[in-house]
Amino acid sequence: MRVLYFGTYERDYPRNAEVMSALRGAGVDVIERHTPVWEGRRDNWSARWRTGARLAVAELRLRFSPRDTFDAVVVGYPGHFDVPHARRIAGKKPLLFNPLVSLHETLVSDRKRFRQGLLAAWILRAVDRRALRLPDLVVADTEADADFLAELGEIPRSRVSVCLVGAEDRLFHAGWRADEPFRFLFVGKLIPLHGLDVILEAARLAPELRIRLIGSGQLDKAMERRPENVEWVQWIQYEDLPDEYWGAGCALGIFGTSDKALRVIPNKAFQALACGTPLITADTPGARELLTDGENALLVPPGDPTALAEAMRQVAGDPELARRLSIGGRKIYEERASEEVLGARWRSLIEELL
Repeated sequence: MRVLYFGTYERDYPRNAEVMSALRGAGVDVIERHTPVWEGRRDNWSARWRTGARLAVAELRLRFSPRDTFDAVVVGYPGHFDVPHARRIAGKKPLLFNPLVSLHETLVSDRKRFRQGLLAAWILRAVDRRALRLPDLVVADTEADADFLAELGEIPRSRVSVCLVGAEDRLFHAGWRADEPFRFLFVGKLIPLHGLDVILEAARLAPELRIRLIGSGQLDKAMERRPENVEWVQWIQYEDLPDEYWGAGCALGIFGTSDKALRVIPNKAFQALACGTPLITADTPGARELLTDGENALLVPPGDPTALAEAMRQVAGDPELARRLSIGGRKIYEERASEEVLGARWRSLIEELL
């Protein structure tokens, strides 16, 4: 089987890298037709006019040689603007879309780049709906997100399947050692989805705990008023992330209260599970699809810094609990989210369409 991974997708973004690696591990020949737009930019969702210009030029440069045969086409993330082009390329062959997010929700509701009611917001909703309607199958990251995308695109729920995000096995694997002194680790873009305010307030409530925060984004200014027990590193090489997880006493997931935050399981959670690092994250419908409180993670109410601080103290003061979460987290990762499992899942979705 040969699959064409097509579009202006961010090539090194974990969701894309994991899908291609998992498919190849499942014996699928993956070829790429890719024009870069997002690579090398820390804030890919700035949505300025230059972004639109780059996308327009990239769409014109996207080409596919008829000499290269394929059985199915997958449009990677973010690829909402690529789907119409991919539909023409695919013809009668199966087209799958790996959206991960809604453009409208991300730029209007979550990051507030545009206000509701503006022409730009209307256009983004229209792009979302068209991108979700044209493929033969949309692949979401959780059941909760699948329900949302089906409703957003006004398409039958049967046209949206689920494949978890996972982590890249070439980098993220068991090796947790918990260096001294004990520290908590947060990795990710500083955006409202992640509940940065909850993490910083929990740090204030538990000044004896050390937190290492890696990332930058639209909430950088909030970090200027961070508590003294929060270390801020704006950026490290992606290949160095596993060592950060292995050396951390515990990883922090997301704690926001938006609709989107309640539906998703972020990359950072899967990376921690893959590394065997104990995980604390919000107790949400999305998280409950994979995680069980006290067994493979500690789940706390979203938006509740007091509960987060209490859970952090609990893990930091109980080595046996940390060890149990490490073992349980790695076990659920191997059973549900390893590349072997996800590769078989992606291959089966394509084979069903064929």
